[in-house]
Parts: sequence; C-alpha cells; structure tokens
Amino acid sequence: MKLEIKVIPGASVDRIIGWYGHRLKVSVTAQPDKGKANAAVVRFLAKTLGIAKKDLTIISGVSSPLKVIKINNMAPNEVMRLLPPQWQG
Repeated sequence: MKLEIKVIPGASVDRIIGWYGHRLKVSVTAQPDKGKANAAVVRFLAKTLGIAKKDLTIISGVSSPLKVIKINNMAPNEVMRLLPPQWQG
C-alpha cells in the first residue's frame, strides 16, 4: 500500500493531525536536517501502525514535506482502520 502524507517538521509533538485532502497530515518534533524528520516519520508511523520500521519506505519526497510512504506486510483496510477516518463531505 502507498500512503501519501504531508509532514510538519519541528512541531511540539509527534502526532497525526488529520487529513489534508487525500494526504495524511503528520507532525514530528524532529527538524528537517540530514534526514532526521524522515526517520522520525518512519518511526512514528511504524509505532502507530504496530509494524517494524523496515516495513515502511519513503518512495517519494525525501527532501519535501509531501511524501509517499510504501507500507509492506499490512493490508490497506488494516492501515486505514488504524488511522483517523477521512472526511467524506
């Protein structure tokens, strides 16, 4: 499964903010310096989803706040069950 996210680095807390269009908006306390924010995003999402960090790969947006994360070894419906619901307005 591929998950599109928008990352807010340098926040006061690691958390899922909600949906930003079709992207999941995630804040991390790490700064965007030498991959620290990317590592924090992977660590936080792995913990949130209850999977190993090795099962998450940033496949697009390594140097951008708009990223695409590939999630291995987890069904899409299980991933979506663990995330906040998307607004269906």
